[in-house]
Amino acid sequence: MNPTKLIDKIFLPRRKQIDKYSFRAEEIQNSVLKKLVNCAVDTEWGRSHNYKEISKYTDFARLPLQGYEDIKEYVDRMRHGEKDVLWPGTIKWYAKSSGTTNDKSKFIPVSPDGLKNIHYRGGTDAVALYLGENPNSRFFSGKGLILGGSHAPNYNLKDSLVGDLSAILIQNVSPLVNLIRVPSKEIALLGEFEEKVERIASSTVNKNITNISGVPSWMLAVIKRILEKTGAKTLDEVWPNLEVFFHGGVCFTPYREQYKSLINSDKMHYMETYNASEGFFGLQSSLSDPSMLLMIDYDVFYEFIPLDEFDNENPSVVPLWGVEIGKNYAMVISTSCGLWRYIIGDTVKFTQKNPYKFIITGRTKHFINAFGEELMIDNAEKGLQIACKETGAQILEYSAAPVFMDSNAKCRHQWLIEFSSMPDSIEHFRHALDKALQGINSDYEAKRHKDITLQELEVIVARPGLFHDWLKQKGKLGGQHKIPRLSNNREHIDSMLKLNNL
Repeated sequence: MNPTKLIDKIFLPRRKQIDKYSFRAEEIQNSVLKKLVNCAVDTEWGRSHNYKEISKYTDFARLPLQGYEDIKEYVDRMRHGEKDVLWPGTIKWYAKSSGTTNDKSKFIPVSPDGLKNIHYRGGTDAVALYLGENPNSRFFSGKGLILGGSHAPNYNLKDSLVGDLSAILIQNVSPLVNLIRVPSKEIALLGEFEEKVERIASSTVNKNITNISGVPSWMLAVIKRILEKTGAKTLDEVWPNLEVFFHGGVCFTPYREQYKSLINSDKMHYMETYNASEGFFGLQSSLSDPSMLLMIDYDVFYEFIPLDEFDNENPSVVPLWGVEIGKNYAMVISTSCGLWRYIIGDTVKFTQKNPYKFIITGRTKHFINAFGEELMIDNAEKGLQIACKETGAQILEYSAAPVFMDSNAKCRHQWLIEFSSMPDSIEHFRHALDKALQGINSDYEAKRHKDITLQELEVIVARPGLFHDWLKQKGKLGGQHKIPRLSNNREHIDSMLKLNNL
């Protein structure tokens, strides 16, 4: 008997609720906003921003937009034990995220309400939507491998933790979930990533794994170690019942072909999730559509800044029902973790309405616009995919930045790429990538016209393990840490090149 068919009945009511996204989006989001504001009326933030007088979105929209620097002092006080500051009660958990201009790290509050009504709901809905797409699933016949980070005490306050969001989720997860997940909590929360990979590989090779979850780049390290230990050529030889990878954190495009070569199974599925330190926002609701469904009934109220206005002193901001299809937006969130009109740093583009579906196009700080070319991460991923297909290459990691002017007065984009399978020739790959980017991005094409503003891009082959070593050098192996894909300056790529030449 397949237990998954029985357990799936539990998820049917939830899928029916999600179906209402198609015709009740504005009503649902306004209900979320009302709930959040009412809960925070008596917090310090709610009192100082007159939450008692907020009855509709236009009232709320008068509040200032926030970046991390704007709330940093509040968060630090909360980390020291102050209560009722940004959200009711004392918040004991803080997700450590990549830093700002002035700080190495950001510390995002994770309240009990946020854990329950944002993060864990996202994980549950990922399973609900997947089972709805795959009625023949045997998901619950085995266990799930969840790859997470680590945490540490927060200012030595009792039961207070700071670390990767994934570690906070594992630390607080229901005992029932622990019955169907591996590795053990002891291994999952190890701080040393290389030791963690080794122990995960040793402890899971003989398990019946049906599903895996994590960041694609870090999961690859686990898969490759398992194959080394077992001598298997593909992962389905080790885990024949593996059927789905819930992935997020970085774009999956550069990794897709590698996963297909490492998991040679026609029943294998890949499902993208949009879960960040600040919240869980989107899920791939159709295995045939790469865009994600915006999850609008969690404790998250959404607003959006048109990206072409992002650097304006007073940019226009629209609620969900004011967005346009095909336009790039910077996302703004208000949540039950005490983030209010908070600019998360991600950029998205909607592909449809009713229900609202979107793709992540990049980061507000991770793009190249040194010469007016406005190259976004989604442009880069599509261009690389085309170049790989044309040249037979596979990419493990990459980073790109502008060369403003060299000794020959030439300006161009410089790409540092670690290949898992080399192209038929670097020159062919370089030409293919440059041509693809021109076809995808009209601004890049205009700047490349007759080589007047931009010359053809440059590709530098990274030595094996370069990006791993670069992250290790910076103490950022594992967890939520990612390679900066596109940078508008040379800070990251110059340090990578230096390490590449050692």
